[in-house]
Amino acid sequence: MTSAREQADAAARDCGVGIRPARALKDFAEISRLLDETWGRGAGADPSFVQAIAHAGNTVLLAEREGATVGALVGVLGWDGGLHVHSHVTAVTPAARGGVGFALKLAQRALALDHDVREVRWTFDPLIRRNAHLNLEKLGATVRAYLPDFYGRLDDSISGADASDRFEVSWQLDSPGVDSAISRVLARASSPGAGEKEPAPGANTGAEPAAHDHGIRFELHEDFETLRWNNPDAAAEFREASRAVFVPAFEEGLSVEFVNGGYLFT
Repeated sequence: MTSAREQADAAARDCGVGIRPARALKDFAEISRLLDETWGRGAGADPSFVQAIAHAGNTVLLAEREGATVGALVGVLGWDGGLHVHSHVTAVTPAARGGVGFALKLAQRALALDHDVREVRWTFDPLIRRNAHLNLEKLGATVRAYLPDFYGRLDDSISGADASDRFEVSWQLDSPGVDSAISRVLARASSPGAGEKEPAPGANTGAEPAAHDHGIRFELHEDFETLRWNNPDAAAEFREASRAVFVPAFEEGLSVEFVNGGYLFT
C-alpha cells in the first residue's frame, strides 16, 4: 500500500501545485484574501483568526502554482464523538480547479495521520454534484448526518439567500475503502493513454456496479450552482424537493451513496 504522504505528493504533482503549511503573516493574509474572493468580502476568516488557528497547531495549508496561491484549507481539532479534525473550509481559485481540492485534502490526511488522528469530518451542500463527487467518490468519505439549514442564511456571494443545508461526512483516513478510492483516482491520472481526464462527476467508472434495484433514488441537478444563480425560485423548489427525500431517509436511519450523479438511500 502506498503511504498517505506518497499519495498526497502524487496528487499535488498531478495538478502541478506545491502544498505546504501556512507559517508567515503573508500566508495568513493570502488565505484570508482567497476566502474573501471565493465567498465575498467579510464572509471568510480574517488573517489574525487564521493565524491563531495555525499557531494552535491545526491544519492550515496553502496550494501554490508558479508563485501564486491557488488554494487553501483550514481545519481544527474536534473531539465530539471521538477525536477528529473538522475541515472547516477548502477554497480553490476557479482557474485552478481540477485536482487542487483533492490534493489539499490528501495533504490534510497525511498530516492528520502523522499526528495519530484517524478521522476528518466536514460539511458540504448535498445539492452540489461536483462536491458530492469529490467527497464521496474520489475521497471515499461517508455521510454521517444531514443538517438542514446548518449555518442559517449565509448571504455570501455563493449561497445568496439559499438555505445552508449540509451533509456531514466522516473520512476514515486509514480505512481500506478510502485508500482504494484514492488509489483509483491516482491511477487514472498517471496511466499512459488514459487521456489524463477523469470521468464526469457521478459517471460510472466500472469500479462499482451501475445497476441498483432497491433503495430510494434522488437525482441531482447537473449544475445546481448555476441554477441557483440564474433562477433562485427554481433552486429553492429543488431544495425543498431534496428535503422531502432527505429528512425521512435520515430519520429512518438509511445509508446514502453517491451513484451515477445522484444519491441512493438504502
